[in-house]
Amino acid sequence: FTSFEQAEASTTRKYGGTGLGLAISKHIVELMDGTIWAESTPGQGSKFSFTFLMKRGTCVKTHLLDDSINWKNLRIFVVDDEPEIREFFTVVSKNLGIFCAVAGSGEEATEMLEADDNYNIYFIDWKLPGMSGIEFARKIHAKTRQNSIVAIFSSADWNMIEEEARDAGIDMFLPKPLFPSVIIDVINTCLSSKVKPENVCNTAADDDFSGFSMLLVDDVEINREIVLSILEPMGLLVVCAENGAQAVRLFKDAQKPFDVIFMDIQMPEMDGYEATRRIRALKSPHAKIIPIIAMTANVFREDIEKSLASGMNGHIGKPVDFNEMMQILKKYLVTK
Repeated sequence: FTSFEQAEASTTRKYGGTGLGLAISKHIVELMDGTIWAESTPGQGSKFSFTFLMKRGTCVKTHLLDDSINWKNLRIFVVDDEPEIREFFTVVSKNLGIFCAVAGSGEEATEMLEADDNYNIYFIDWKLPGMSGIEFARKIHAKTRQNSIVAIFSSADWNMIEEEARDAGIDMFLPKPLFPSVIIDVINTCLSSKVKPENVCNTAADDDFSGFSMLLVDDVEINREIVLSILEPMGLLVVCAENGAQAVRLFKDAQKPFDVIFMDIQMPEMDGYEATRRIRALKSPHAKIIPIIAMTANVFREDIEKSLASGMNGHIGKPVDFNEMMQILKKYLVTK
């Protein structure tokens, strides 16, 4: 608990020092009229303990929604301009067995709210085109009379937006990227019944891809995160590449061959067409037969034909329909 001491002074030192964190902790604890101490046994470990004085709290409600709201009648509303995010919430909500409405803008969400404001939890993107997430949050509190929770999600640091969010009546904050477990935690915090559904993100008992691996190639991070959050709970090993060149390297260097590739088309450095041609040109026999599925927002016949001509086996549109993706995985993996 003494002040910091450097163990070695050289620039190539192997050992650092000791006493900084514990000295600060000791000072903070003593400011609160407490004490801190350590109990240590060589070869077994150390235990650090402390005491301090604080005011006695009062009993508060441990959940945010009314007692009548539960997993069976919960209704959520999601507002995000990214189709992938809306699809992600739709899939997660379906697997959780809860009702989910989605909107792509604040204006669309406002119109939907005029028709039906019977929602319990609102998940809103911080940055929306036109009407911002903060503006829509204010509209929620102005239009709805029932007790509801507003959760904002953003890749920005919470400290940067906290003051404005609190003023707008935001109850909770979720950092991006989003995962099903985070959404479940938010819902559990809001409900009086803390029961987590057993089969989250497992659409059926046969959706088990344990032992299989997939190479996911997409230059957009949030797209990769969404696919990962949906597929990894099903036992599928998903390896990600940010562009075609990296995908070719990962395919060549893989100790165990991948079972399927989902390939974005438009990417920096090397697009999906060229990456597919290079993989097919490798000497490995597996490179000739591995299923490669194109992922692109271009769904015209000429785009599909171009994908097939480059050596791909199929095509899936963006935003990705996860039911369609599941059918493709079952076709190429379960029947192997």
